Amino acid sequence: MDNPISQYQRRIKRVIITREEIAAAVAEAGKKIDEMYTDGKPVLLVSILKGAFVFLADLCRAVSHPCEIGFMCAKSYHAGTTSSGVVNITMDLDQDVSNYHVIIVEDIIDTGRTLKDVVELLKARNPLSLKVVTLLDKPSRRKVEFNADMTLFTIDDFFVIGYGLDCAEQYRGLPYIAEYDPEG
Repeated sequence: MDNPISQYQRRIKRVIITREEIAAAVAEAGKKIDEMYTDGKPVLLVSILKGAFVFLADLCRAVSHPCEIGFMCAKSYHAGTTSSGVVNITMDLDQDVSNYHVIIVEDIIDTGRTLKDVVELLKARNPLSLKVVTLLDKPSRRKVEFNADMTLFTIDDFFVIGYGLDCAEQYRGLPYIAEYDPEG
């Protein structure tokens, strides 16, 4: 009989981006963010939960400019591996963003629908500036026109897990990005 741990491990098909590659890219992103904001105005890093929380934690430590963090929850995947096409904002910011340079910190841009809706919502609140930093981008899956201001990695069209990204709430704790194998 197959135990849950071996089944869990078998579904990790292959490592796509190593822990070391992620750390180097996050450090570089932190430097770029420091160079972008020299006016002394506050920066607010906004994590889109749940997937971006690991990326946000590492990114805020890589930024030497004083910054605050905020959280939003926007869902389009629910429990599967394909987007539902319907974006729900289930948790909103509690900060007034009008006095901040806002940086949305996203785990992955797939269809672009979720992030486009979040950007439109936050732009309407008149931040000093608004940028999007994404860990991963899958441009081949785009359903709406949308590009991040900073992308750490561009990947092909396969379902990925790890470093905050999940499949049915599992695999977020992996220290790397891996391809998920539903047949594993």
